[in-house]
Amino acid sequence: MTRINPTNLLRSFSLLALCCLSQTASAATTSPAMVGFPPAADSQVTFKNYRQQGKSDWAYNNISAVYNTVMMPRGQGVYPLPSVALLSDEDKANIQRVFEGNQSDSVIIMKDGKIALESYFGQAGPSRHHIWFSMTKSLTSAAFGILVEQGKVSLDASPADYIPELKGTGFERVTVQNLLNHSTGIDLKETYTDLNSPFLKYYAPALNLAYIPGGRDAQPENTPVYGVYDFIAHYIQPDSKVTPGEVFDYNSANADVLGWIIARVSGMPLNEFIEQHIWQKLGTEHDALMAVDRAYMPVATGGMVTTLRDMARFGQMIMQGGTLNGQQVISKDWISQITQISEKQKQKMAANPKYQDAGWQAYHNMWWILDAQNGEFAATGIHGQTLYINTRHKVVAAFFSHHETASNPFSERFKDKLSVVRQIANKI
Repeated sequence: MTRINPTNLLRSFSLLALCCLSQTASAATTSPAMVGFPPAADSQVTFKNYRQQGKSDWAYNNISAVYNTVMMPRGQGVYPLPSVALLSDEDKANIQRVFEGNQSDSVIIMKDGKIALESYFGQAGPSRHHIWFSMTKSLTSAAFGILVEQGKVSLDASPADYIPELKGTGFERVTVQNLLNHSTGIDLKETYTDLNSPFLKYYAPALNLAYIPGGRDAQPENTPVYGVYDFIAHYIQPDSKVTPGEVFDYNSANADVLGWIIARVSGMPLNEFIEQHIWQKLGTEHDALMAVDRAYMPVATGGMVTTLRDMARFGQMIMQGGTLNGQQVISKDWISQITQISEKQKQKMAANPKYQDAGWQAYHNMWWILDAQNGEFAATGIHGQTLYINTRHKVVAAFFSHHETASNPFSERFKDKLSVVRQIANKI
Protein backbone atom coordinates (compact mmCIF):
# COMPACT_ATOMS: atom_id res chain seq x y z
CA MET A 1 0.00 0.00 0.00
CA THR A 2 1.27 3.47 -0.88
CA ARG A 3 1.10 5.73 2.17
CA ILE A 4 0.48 9.39 1.34
CA ASN A 5 2.15 12.06 3.40
CA PRO A 6 -0.58 14.21 5.01
CA THR A 7 1.76 17.23 4.87
CA ASN A 8 1.82 17.05 1.08
CA LEU A 9 -1.94 16.71 1.02
CA LEU A 10 -2.25 19.74 3.26
CA ARG A 11 -0.32 21.83 0.75
CA SER A 12 -2.64 20.68 -2.02
CA PHE A 13 -5.76 21.66 -0.08
CA SER A 14 -4.60 24.57 2.08
CA LEU A 15 -7.33 26.89 0.81
CA LEU A 16 -10.24 24.62 1.69
CA ALA A 17 -10.83 26.29 5.07
CA LEU A 18 -11.76 29.57 3.39
CA CYS A 19 -14.36 27.94 1.18
CA CYS A 20 -15.84 25.83 3.98
CA LEU A 21 -16.41 28.94 6.05
CA SER A 22 -18.61 30.21 3.25
CA GLN A 23 -20.50 26.91 3.10
CA THR A 24 -21.19 26.55 6.81
CA ALA A 25 -22.07 30.15 7.61
CA SER A 26 -25.65 30.10 8.83
CA ALA A 27 -26.76 33.44 7.46
CA ALA A 28 -24.07 34.58 5.06
CA THR A 29 -26.51 34.84 2.20
CA THR A 30 -30.17 35.76 2.47
CA SER A 31 -31.05 37.22 -0.94
CA PRO A 32 -33.19 35.05 -3.26
CA ALA A 33 -31.24 32.72 -5.51
CA MET A 34 -30.90 32.97 -9.29
CA VAL A 35 -32.82 36.21 -9.83
CA GLY A 36 -32.55 37.70 -13.32
CA PHE A 37 -31.20 36.66 -16.73
CA PRO A 38 -28.31 36.47 -16.09
CA PRO A 39 -28.71 36.27 -12.30
CA ALA A 40 -27.67 39.25 -10.23
CA ALA A 41 -24.27 38.74 -8.60
CA ASP A 42 -25.68 38.46 -5.06
CA SER A 43 -28.21 35.85 -6.19
CA GLN A 44 -25.83 33.68 -8.24
CA VAL A 45 -25.57 30.08 -7.04
CA THR A 46 -22.08 28.61 -7.39
CA PHE A 47 -20.25 25.45 -6.37
CA LYS A 48 -18.67 27.55 -3.63
CA ASN A 49 -21.87 28.92 -2.05
CA TYR A 50 -24.49 26.28 -2.86
CA ARG A 51 -24.92 25.16 0.77
CA GLN A 52 -25.51 28.68 2.11
CA GLN A 53 -28.99 29.67 3.21
CA GLY A 54 -30.63 31.66 0.45
CA LYS A 55 -28.82 29.52 -2.10
CA SER A 56 -29.33 25.93 -0.92
CA ASP A 57 -33.08 25.81 -1.59
CA TRP A 58 -32.41 26.45 -5.28
CA ALA A 59 -29.25 24.31 -5.35
CA TYR A 60 -30.70 21.17 -3.75
CA ASN A 61 -33.65 21.27 -6.16
CA ASN A 62 -31.32 21.83 -9.15
CA ILE A 63 -28.37 19.79 -7.97
CA SER A 64 -27.33 18.59 -11.42
CA ALA A 65 -26.32 22.20 -12.13
CA VAL A 66 -23.99 22.09 -9.12
CA TYR A 67 -22.58 18.56 -9.14
CA ASN A 68 -21.31 16.30 -11.87
CA THR A 69 -23.95 13.57 -12.25
CA VAL A 70 -24.72 10.43 -14.23
CA MET A 71 -28.21 9.43 -15.36
CA MET A 72 -30.14 6.40 -14.14
CA PRO A 73 -33.01 5.86 -16.61
CA ARG A 74 -36.37 4.67 -15.31
CA GLY A 75 -37.99 1.42 -16.41
CA GLN A 76 -41.25 0.76 -18.20
CA GLY A 77 -44.62 1.63 -16.70
CA VAL A 78 -45.47 3.71 -13.64
CA TYR A 79 -46.40 2.27 -10.25
CA PRO A 80 -49.56 4.19 -9.28
CA LEU A 81 -49.79 6.23 -6.10
CA PRO A 82 -53.50 7.02 -5.67
CA SER A 83 -54.72 9.53 -3.10
CA VAL A 84 -56.75 8.68 -0.03
CA ALA A 85 -58.60 10.94 2.44
CA LEU A 86 -57.28 9.87 5.83
CA LEU A 87 -56.11 13.06 7.51
CA SER A 88 -58.35 15.48 9.34
CA ASP A 89 -58.17 19.18 8.56
CA GLU A 90 -56.50 19.64 11.93
CA ASP A 91 -53.82 17.09 11.11
CA LYS A 92 -53.18 18.66 7.71
CA ALA A 93 -52.90 22.10 9.26
CA ASN A 94 -50.48 20.81 11.89
CA ILE A 95 -48.21 19.22 9.28
CA GLN A 96 -48.37 22.36 7.17
CA ARG A 97 -47.44 24.47 10.19
CA VAL A 98 -44.38 22.36 10.97
CA PHE A 99 -43.10 22.15 7.40
CA GLU A 100 -44.07 25.41 5.71
CA GLY A 101 -41.48 28.14 6.12
CA ASN A 102 -39.23 25.78 8.08
CA GLN A 103 -36.55 25.36 5.43
CA SER A 104 -38.66 22.62 3.83
CA ASP A 105 -38.86 21.65 0.18
CA SER A 106 -41.51 18.92 0.11
CA VAL A 107 -43.28 16.23 2.11
CA ILE A 108 -45.36 13.17 1.26
CA ILE A 109 -47.12 10.77 3.63
CA MET A 110 -48.51 7.46 2.37
CA LYS A 111 -50.64 4.77 4.00
CA ASP A 112 -50.88 1.35 2.30
CA GLY A 113 -49.24 2.85 -0.79
CA LYS A 114 -51.80 5.67 -1.09
CA ILE A 115 -51.00 9.35 -0.70
CA ALA A 116 -52.60 10.90 2.37
CA LEU A 117 -50.71 14.19 2.03
CA GLU A 118 -48.34 15.76 -0.49
CA SER A 119 -47.02 19.32 -0.32
CA TYR A 120 -44.29 21.33 -2.05
CA PHE A 121 -42.66 24.59 -0.99
CA GLY A 122 -40.45 27.20 -2.60
CA GLN A 123 -38.35 25.83 -5.45
CA ALA A 124 -39.70 22.28 -5.18
CA GLY A 125 -42.35 20.54 -7.30
CA PRO A 126 -43.57 17.05 -8.27
CA SER A 127 -41.16 16.86 -11.20
CA ARG A 128 -38.23 18.54 -9.46
CA HIS A 129 -35.23 16.38 -8.56
CA HIS A 130 -33.64 16.76 -5.12
CA ILE A 131 -30.37 15.52 -3.64
CA TRP A 132 -30.72 12.70 -1.08
CA PHE A 133 -27.35 13.25 0.59
CA SER A 134 -26.76 10.47 3.17
CA MET A 135 -30.08 8.74 2.56
CA THR A 136 -28.06 7.24 -0.31
CA LYS A 137 -26.30 5.04 2.26
CA SER A 138 -29.55 3.16 2.90
CA LEU A 139 -30.07 2.69 -0.84
CA THR A 140 -26.51 1.39 -1.15
CA SER A 141 -27.25 -1.08 1.63
CA ALA A 142 -30.35 -2.26 -0.22
CA ALA A 143 -28.25 -2.82 -3.34
CA PHE A 144 -25.63 -4.67 -1.30
CA GLY A 145 -28.35 -7.00 -0.02
CA ILE A 146 -28.79 -8.29 -3.57
CA LEU A 147 -25.18 -9.51 -3.63
CA VAL A 148 -25.66 -11.07 -0.18
CA GLU A 149 -28.69 -12.98 -1.44
CA GLN A 150 -26.73 -14.12 -4.49
CA GLY A 151 -24.00 -15.48 -2.22
CA LYS A 152 -21.35 -13.27 -3.80
CA VAL A 153 -20.34 -11.49 -0.60
CA SER A 154 -20.11 -12.43 3.07
CA LEU A 155 -20.92 -10.12 5.97
CA ASP A 156 -18.12 -11.74 7.97
CA ALA A 157 -15.45 -11.12 5.33
CA SER A 158 -13.00 -8.24 5.29
CA PRO A 159 -13.54 -5.56 2.63
CA ALA A 160 -9.93 -6.24 1.63
CA ASP A 161 -11.00 -9.74 0.54
CA TYR A 162 -12.88 -8.07 -2.31
CA ILE A 163 -10.70 -4.99 -2.81
CA PRO A 164 -6.98 -5.84 -2.48
CA GLU A 165 -6.14 -2.13 -2.51
CA LEU A 166 -7.52 -1.98 1.04
CA LYS A 167 -4.84 -4.30 2.46
CA GLY A 168 -2.83 -2.36 5.00
CA THR A 169 -5.53 0.28 5.48
CA GLY A 170 -7.92 0.76 8.36
CA PHE A 171 -10.48 -1.30 6.49
CA GLU A 172 -8.47 -4.54 6.36
CA ARG A 173 -9.13 -5.52 9.98
CA VAL A 174 -12.92 -4.90 9.87
CA THR A 175 -15.83 -6.95 8.57
CA VAL A 176 -18.40 -5.96 6.00
CA GLN A 177 -20.98 -5.97 8.80
CA ASN A 178 -18.83 -3.41 10.63
CA LEU A 179 -19.11 -1.20 7.53
CA LEU A 180 -22.89 -1.54 7.48
CA ASN A 181 -23.12 -0.56 11.15
CA HIS A 182 -20.55 2.28 11.14
CA SER A 183 -18.49 0.36 13.64
CA THR A 184 -15.15 0.15 11.85
CA GLY A 185 -12.80 1.92 14.28
CA ILE A 186 -11.04 3.87 11.54
CA ASP A 187 -8.89 6.94 12.15
CA LEU A 188 -11.16 9.43 10.34
CA LYS A 189 -13.69 11.59 12.15
CA GLU A 190 -16.86 12.74 10.43
CA THR A 191 -17.22 16.48 10.99
CA TYR A 192 -18.87 19.31 9.08
CA THR A 193 -17.42 22.13 11.20
CA ASP A 194 -13.74 21.34 11.90
CA LEU A 195 -12.07 23.06 8.96
CA ASN A 196 -8.69 21.48 9.73
CA SER A 197 -10.01 17.92 9.73
CA PRO A 198 -8.89 15.39 7.09
CA PHE A 199 -12.60 14.83 6.44
CA LEU A 200 -13.02 18.34 5.05
CA LYS A 201 -9.50 18.85 3.70
CA TYR A 202 -9.08 15.67 1.71
CA TYR A 203 -12.20 13.54 1.64
CA ALA A 204 -14.85 16.10 0.64
CA PRO A 205 -12.85 17.47 -2.34
CA ALA A 206 -12.20 13.91 -3.56
CA LEU A 207 -15.95 13.34 -3.41
CA ASN A 208 -16.35 16.49 -5.52
CA LEU A 209 -18.92 17.80 -3.05
CA ALA A 210 -16.91 20.65 -1.53
CA TYR A 211 -15.28 23.63 -3.22
CA ILE A 212 -11.60 24.41 -3.07
CA PRO A 213 -9.85 26.86 -5.43
CA GLY A 214 -8.71 24.81 -8.39
CA GLY A 215 -10.14 21.61 -6.92
CA ARG A 216 -12.17 20.70 -9.96
CA ASP A 217 -9.16 21.33 -12.16
CA ALA A 218 -7.09 18.67 -10.40
CA GLN A 219 -5.81 15.85 -12.58
CA PRO A 220 -5.03 12.28 -11.53
CA GLU A 221 -1.40 12.55 -12.64
CA ASN A 222 -0.64 15.48 -10.32
CA THR A 223 -2.95 14.91 -7.35
CA PRO A 224 -2.22 12.17 -4.78
CA VAL A 225 -5.91 11.90 -3.90
CA TYR A 226 -8.05 12.33 -7.01
CA GLY A 227 -11.22 10.31 -6.49
CA VAL A 228 -12.73 8.92 -3.32
CA TYR A 229 -11.31 5.43 -3.94
CA ASP A 230 -7.81 6.97 -3.83
CA PHE A 231 -8.58 8.52 -0.48
CA ILE A 232 -9.97 5.27 0.95
CA ALA A 233 -7.05 3.16 -0.29
CA HIS A 234 -4.22 5.54 0.62
CA TYR A 235 -5.24 7.62 3.59
CA ILE A 236 -7.46 5.80 6.09
CA GLN A 237 -5.66 4.02 8.93
CA PRO A 238 -7.03 2.09 11.92
CA ASP A 239 -7.64 3.83 15.21
CA SER A 240 -5.44 1.82 17.57
CA LYS A 241 -7.61 2.82 20.53
CA VAL A 242 -10.81 1.32 19.07
CA THR A 243 -11.65 -2.31 18.35
CA PRO A 244 -13.86 -2.81 15.27
CA GLY A 245 -17.42 -3.69 16.25
CA GLU A 246 -17.20 -2.12 19.70
CA VAL A 247 -18.04 1.53 19.00
CA PHE A 248 -20.67 3.24 16.85
CA ASP A 249 -18.99 6.11 15.01
CA TYR A 250 -20.89 7.34 11.96
CA ASN A 251 -18.48 7.75 9.06
CA SER A 252 -19.39 8.29 5.41
CA ALA A 253 -16.26 6.51 4.17
CA ASN A 254 -17.83 3.20 5.25
CA ALA A 255 -20.58 3.62 2.66
CA ASP A 256 -18.05 4.44 -0.04
CA VAL A 257 -16.24 1.19 0.67
CA LEU A 258 -19.56 -0.66 0.48
CA GLY A 259 -20.26 0.97 -2.89
CA TRP A 260 -16.78 0.05 -4.09
CA ILE A 261 -17.37 -3.60 -3.15
CA ILE A 262 -20.65 -3.60 -5.11
CA ALA A 263 -18.86 -2.24 -8.16
CA ARG A 264 -15.88 -4.59 -7.91
CA VAL A 265 -17.97 -7.74 -7.32
CA SER A 266 -20.69 -6.93 -9.86
CA GLY A 267 -18.34 -5.56 -12.50
CA MET A 268 -20.40 -2.41 -13.05
CA PRO A 269 -20.46 1.11 -11.54
CA LEU A 270 -22.75 1.48 -8.53
CA ASN A 271 -25.22 3.68 -10.42
CA GLU A 272 -25.64 1.05 -13.15
CA PHE A 273 -26.07 -1.73 -10.59
CA ILE A 274 -28.79 0.23 -8.77
CA GLU A 275 -30.41 1.18 -12.07
CA GLN A 276 -30.57 -2.42 -13.28
CA HIS A 277 -31.48 -4.16 -10.03
CA ILE A 278 -33.60 -1.58 -8.21
CA TRP A 279 -34.51 1.63 -10.01
CA GLN A 280 -35.96 0.12 -13.17
CA LYS A 281 -38.15 -2.21 -11.09
CA LEU A 282 -39.90 0.46 -9.02
CA GLY A 283 -42.24 1.89 -11.65
CA THR A 284 -40.80 5.35 -11.14
CA GLU A 285 -42.13 8.41 -12.96
CA HIS A 286 -38.75 9.97 -13.65
CA ASP A 287 -35.15 9.10 -14.39
CA ALA A 288 -32.82 9.37 -11.41
CA LEU A 289 -29.37 10.93 -11.20
CA MET A 290 -26.34 10.15 -9.09
CA ALA A 291 -23.55 12.55 -8.21
CA VAL A 292 -20.04 11.38 -9.06
CA ASP A 293 -16.67 12.14 -7.52
CA ARG A 294 -13.72 13.75 -9.30
CA ALA A 295 -12.94 10.40 -10.95
CA TYR A 296 -16.57 10.19 -12.12
CA MET A 297 -17.30 7.29 -9.80
CA PRO A 298 -20.79 7.36 -8.19
CA VAL A 299 -20.91 8.73 -4.64
CA ALA A 300 -22.35 5.89 -2.56
CA THR A 301 -22.38 7.94 0.60
CA GLY A 302 -24.64 10.76 -0.60
CA GLY A 303 -25.12 11.10 -4.35
CA MET A 304 -28.66 9.90 -5.17
CA VAL A 305 -30.99 12.45 -6.79
CA THR A 306 -34.71 11.81 -7.43
CA THR A 307 -38.17 13.30 -7.28
CA LEU A 308 -40.14 13.04 -4.05
CA ARG A 309 -42.71 10.51 -5.26
CA ASP A 310 -40.03 8.25 -6.68
CA MET A 311 -38.20 8.31 -3.36
CA ALA A 312 -41.50 7.35 -1.73
CA ARG A 313 -41.83 4.42 -4.15
CA PHE A 314 -38.44 3.16 -3.00
CA GLY A 315 -39.67 3.51 0.58
CA GLN A 316 -42.86 1.64 -0.23
CA MET A 317 -40.80 -1.25 -1.58
CA ILE A 318 -38.77 -1.34 1.65
CA MET A 319 -41.91 -1.15 3.79
CA GLN A 320 -43.47 -4.08 1.88
CA GLY A 321 -40.53 -6.37 2.58
CA GLY A 322 -38.69 -5.73 -0.68
CA THR A 323 -41.64 -6.19 -3.05
CA LEU A 324 -43.19 -3.63 -5.38
CA ASN A 325 -44.89 -3.61 -8.72
CA GLY A 326 -45.28 -7.39 -8.67
CA GLN A 327 -41.57 -8.05 -8.18
CA GLN A 328 -39.33 -9.09 -5.30
CA VAL A 329 -36.77 -6.32 -5.73
CA ILE A 330 -34.78 -6.93 -2.53
CA SER A 331 -34.93 -10.18 -0.57
CA LYS A 332 -37.44 -10.22 2.28
CA ASP A 333 -34.78 -11.59 4.59
CA TRP A 334 -32.43 -8.66 3.93
CA ILE A 335 -35.21 -6.16 4.63
CA SER A 336 -36.27 -7.95 7.80
CA GLN A 337 -32.70 -7.75 9.11
CA ILE A 338 -32.88 -3.94 9.24
CA THR A 339 -34.67 -4.00 12.60
CA GLN A 340 -32.96 -7.10 14.00
CA ILE A 341 -30.76 -5.21 16.43
CA SER A 342 -28.96 -6.39 19.53
CA GLU A 343 -28.71 -4.90 22.99
CA LYS A 344 -25.06 -4.22 22.26
CA GLN A 345 -26.03 -2.03 19.30
CA LYS A 346 -28.42 -0.07 21.51
CA GLN A 347 -25.65 0.38 24.05
CA LYS A 348 -23.23 1.60 21.38
CA MET A 349 -25.72 4.23 20.24
CA ALA A 350 -26.36 5.34 23.82
CA ALA A 351 -22.61 5.59 24.47
CA ASN A 352 -22.01 8.00 21.58
CA PRO A 353 -22.37 11.54 22.99
CA LYS A 354 -23.40 12.90 19.58
CA TYR A 355 -26.57 10.82 19.51
CA GLN A 356 -27.58 10.27 23.13
CA ASP A 357 -30.50 12.69 22.88
CA ALA A 358 -31.33 12.20 19.20
CA GLY A 359 -34.03 9.56 19.71
CA TRP A 360 -32.40 6.67 17.82
CA GLN A 361 -32.34 3.15 19.29
CA ALA A 362 -29.50 1.96 17.08
CA TYR A 363 -27.94 2.08 13.64
CA HIS A 364 -28.05 -1.12 11.60
CA ASN A 365 -27.37 -1.98 7.96
CA MET A 366 -27.13 1.73 7.18
CA TRP A 367 -30.57 2.57 8.55
CA TRP A 368 -31.41 4.60 11.66
CA ILE A 369 -33.64 2.55 13.99
CA LEU A 370 -36.38 4.37 15.90
CA ASP A 371 -38.39 1.45 17.27
CA ALA A 372 -37.22 -2.00 16.24
CA GLN A 373 -40.14 -3.82 17.84
CA ASN A 374 -42.67 -1.83 15.79
CA GLY A 375 -40.62 -1.82 12.60
CA GLU A 376 -39.96 1.92 12.65
CA PHE A 377 -36.77 3.18 11.01
CA ALA A 378 -35.46 5.90 8.70
CA ALA A 379 -32.88 7.00 6.17
CA THR A 380 -31.63 10.56 6.67
CA GLY A 381 -29.48 13.21 5.00
CA ILE A 382 -27.47 15.99 6.62
CA HIS A 383 -29.74 18.86 5.59
CA GLY A 384 -33.06 17.32 6.60
CA GLN A 385 -33.72 14.77 3.85
CA THR A 386 -35.65 11.86 5.31
CA LEU A 387 -37.33 8.61 4.33
CA TYR A 388 -39.42 7.30 7.22
CA ILE A 389 -40.72 3.71 7.34
CA ASN A 390 -43.33 2.36 9.77
CA THR A 391 -44.06 -1.27 8.93
CA ARG A 392 -46.54 -1.78 11.77
CA HIS A 393 -48.85 0.94 10.50
CA LYS A 394 -47.85 0.53 6.84
CA VAL A 395 -46.85 4.17 6.56
CA VAL A 396 -44.12 5.67 4.39
CA ALA A 397 -43.21 9.34 4.67
CA ALA A 398 -40.59 11.23 2.73
CA PHE A 399 -39.46 14.82 2.96
CA PHE A 400 -36.81 17.01 1.42
CA SER A 401 -35.37 20.04 3.21
CA HIS A 402 -32.55 22.54 2.99
CA HIS A 403 -31.70 22.94 6.68
CA GLU A 404 -28.81 25.24 7.40
CA THR A 405 -27.54 22.91 10.16
CA ALA A 406 -25.58 20.11 8.50
CA SER A 407 -26.32 17.43 11.08
CA ASN A 408 -29.73 15.90 11.70
CA PRO A 409 -29.38 14.93 15.37
CA PHE A 410 -28.71 18.54 16.38
CA SER A 411 -31.38 20.20 14.25
CA GLU A 412 -34.59 21.17 16.00
CA ARG A 413 -36.17 21.61 12.58
CA PHE A 414 -35.48 17.96 11.83
CA LYS A 415 -36.78 16.79 15.21
CA ASP A 416 -40.01 18.75 14.77
CA LYS A 417 -40.65 17.29 11.33
CA LEU A 418 -39.85 13.72 12.29
CA SER A 419 -41.98 14.05 15.41
CA VAL A 420 -45.10 15.20 13.58
CA VAL A 421 -44.67 12.48 10.95
CA ARG A 422 -44.40 9.83 13.65
CA GLN A 423 -47.51 11.16 15.37
CA ILE A 424 -49.48 10.97 12.15
CA ALA A 425 -48.19 7.46 11.35
CA ASN A 426 -49.48 6.19 14.68
CA LYS A 427 -52.94 7.71 14.06
CA ILE A 428 -53.83 6.73 10.52
